[in-house]
Amino acid sequence: MTRIEAEQILKEHHQEHVMRGFDALSPEQQSGLLQQISDLNWKEIALAGSQDEFPCGELSPLGAVEIDEINRRKAEFDEAGYVAIRQGKVAALLLAGGMGTRLGLDKPKGELNVGIDRELYLFQCLINNLMDVTGEAGVSIPLYIMTSEKNNDETIRFFEEHNYFGYPREDVAFFVQEMAAAVDYEGKLLLEEPGRLATSPNGNGGWFSSLKKAGLLEDIHRRGVEWMNIFSVDNVLQRICDPTFIGATILSGKVGGSKVVRKVDAYEKMGVLCLEDGRPSVVEYYEMSKEMAEATDDRGELLYAFGVILNYLFRVDELERIVGKSLPVHVVEKKIPYITEDGTYVKPQEPNGYKFETLVVDMIRMMENNLPYEVVREKEFAPIKNLHGVDSLDTARELLTRNGVQL
Repeated sequence: MTRIEAEQILKEHHQEHVMRGFDALSPEQQSGLLQQISDLNWKEIALAGSQDEFPCGELSPLGAVEIDEINRRKAEFDEAGYVAIRQGKVAALLLAGGMGTRLGLDKPKGELNVGIDRELYLFQCLINNLMDVTGEAGVSIPLYIMTSEKNNDETIRFFEEHNYFGYPREDVAFFVQEMAAAVDYEGKLLLEEPGRLATSPNGNGGWFSSLKKAGLLEDIHRRGVEWMNIFSVDNVLQRICDPTFIGATILSGKVGGSKVVRKVDAYEKMGVLCLEDGRPSVVEYYEMSKEMAEATDDRGELLYAFGVILNYLFRVDELERIVGKSLPVHVVEKKIPYITEDGTYVKPQEPNGYKFETLVVDMIRMMENNLPYEVVREKEFAPIKNLHGVDSLDTARELLTRNGVQL
C-alpha cells in the first residue's frame, strides 16, 4: 500500500490522525505502518461500542461421556486412540500467545516457574504431559505452538535454551497469531508507539486461520494428520493427546470432543457445554437464567453440569469446512496502552477502549456435533490465572503435589 492509498482509506474511515508525524518516521517504520493499515479489518473496527452479546437460541442440556462409563470402556477407547496416534493421525496445538503479566512475569506465561525446590516451567510441565503419551505410544506427535508478536522470539529462544525439554525438535513448529487493531471509546485507532498501531492477538478462535496463514496446514496434510488436540498454556495438569479421549471421540462418530469437568456448584464461573437449537454450544455462566443454572434431574444432579476447560479435539476436515465462515467477533473493553498526540506514553489503569476477539467456543457452535468428555477435576484441571487464591499458582502447586509431581 502506498502513502496516498493509506491516506485515502484512512480519510474514508475518519482516521486521518494515524498518519500524523509520518514524515518523521524511518523508512522501516513507514513501511510497517503502511502494512498495518493495509491489514486493517474495517468491519471489525466498525463494531466498536456495540454490545458484546449474541442472541441465544433455545437451550437444552447435553450430557457427557461420564467418568464411570469411561472407566468401563477404557480399554476400548485406549485401543482406538493409540491406533490413531501410532498412525500419525493426531497432532497437538498449544495456545501460548499470552504474557505472564498478571503473575508478575514480564515474559511469556509458559515461562512461569511452578517449581519450589527445582526449576519446573509451565512449558516443561505440558511437554512432560505430552511425552507421557508419546512414550507409551512409541511415536512422536507433531506439536504446533501458537505465539504472539509480543512473545514469539522469546518463546522460541526459551525452547531452544532448554533443548525443547527433550521433545523432538523436528516435530515442533511455531507460528504467530494474527493481530487485531485496538480503538478508543470513540472508535479511533490507537498507536502504541510512533509509526505503530496498538494491536492485540485476535482471540483464541483465531488459531486455525493463523495456522493456515503461516502455511502449516500444508505440513498437517503432508503428515496425514486428521485430528487436532487444542489446549491452553495455563492448565498445568491437563492430559494432551489423551488416547482415551481421542478414542472415545473417534468411536462416537462425532467431529469433535470437549474435555469437561463437573461444576462444583450451579454458579461456578465457567462456560457450560449444552445444546442450542439442537446443536452443541458453549454458554457462559452469565448467559444462563437462575432457573436454568439451578435446574436438576431426578437424581438431584445439575442438568447443566459440565464446564469446558479449553481442551478440545477437532477433525481437520471439519476445521477446513468452517474456516471459510466468519466467526462472531467479540468486542471487549480493555486497558490499552497508547501514545498521545504529543508522543506521551500512557498506560491506563482503567479500560479505555476496545479490542476485537474471536473465541474457540464459537467454532463448536459451527459444527454439527461434539462429544462432552468428563475428566476428574483434581487430576486434569489446575489452571493458573492468578498468583494466589482461586485458580492460582498456589492451588496448582497443591494439585501437582497431590498428583505425584516433584516440585
